[in-house]
Amino acid sequence: MSGEDTEALGPATNLLRSATRLCGTLLAMLQTRVELLTTEISEDVERGVRVLMWGMVAVLAAVLTLLLAGITLIVYYWDTHRMGAAIGVTAAFLVLSAAAAWIARARLHEKPKLLDASRTELRRDVAALRDKS
Repeated sequence: MSGEDTEALGPATNLLRSATRLCGTLLAMLQTRVELLTTEISEDVERGVRVLMWGMVAVLAAVLTLLLAGITLIVYYWDTHRMGAAIGVTAAFLVLSAAAAWIARARLHEKPKLLDASRTELRRDVAALRDKS
């Protein structure tokens, strides 16, 4: 179609074409945001699995180390202060577990909000669309 044909079709046709292009642009933006969202979710899941696995290894190793250290301490003081050593080891385990729980709780609250990058991009899109209108 030439420029003369476009003028002959009238303003309604031009408006329809503009609306169609706008819908196409909006759909392309939506597709990009959905792809970002899925990428972000998969990265968070992978990160969570890795952290969980290494956390379990660390906890298992720490528990075994502390258990063996406690047993060693109790055996060392068996003849002289067996009850004191047993109570001391138990108290140390209690303090350590309370401190670990407190630190884990603090770390849990430090994590950024879920899908923070996606929400930021959507806010930018909304602001850009408002500025154009």
